[in-house]
Amino acid sequence: MTCTLFIINDAPYGNERAYNALRLATALAAKDGQQVRLFLMADAVGCAKSGQKVPEGYYNVQLMLGKVIRKGEVGLCGTCMDARGLLESEMIEGAQRSTLAQLATWTAESDKVLVF
Repeated sequence: MTCTLFIINDAPYGNERAYNALRLATALAAKDGQQVRLFLMADAVGCAKSGQKVPEGYYNVQLMLGKVIRKGEVGLCGTCMDARGLLESEMIEGAQRSTLAQLATWTAESDKVLVF
């Protein structure tokens, strides 16, 4: 099995980096023999905020992230959450508060690391 780690840094909306990372992660997770992990840092921790409401016809990062969670693992930088006043209870189910040490472990275990 090939393990790919996605590290996302940008906010869920405003540019399309998080959107494109989640599109690729979802497509990769759908393939046999692929393990996908996402680590959300900096403003990207907002991708996991529950209750997102977007205009009709606009992509919803929360829903996209949920698809990845069903097939992989999602870690949230705890320091980044704290800096933005986000509580774990505000995050979508399956997205776990995490640490830089966990990111280091995931990086060492991964075959590929993609940074968005």
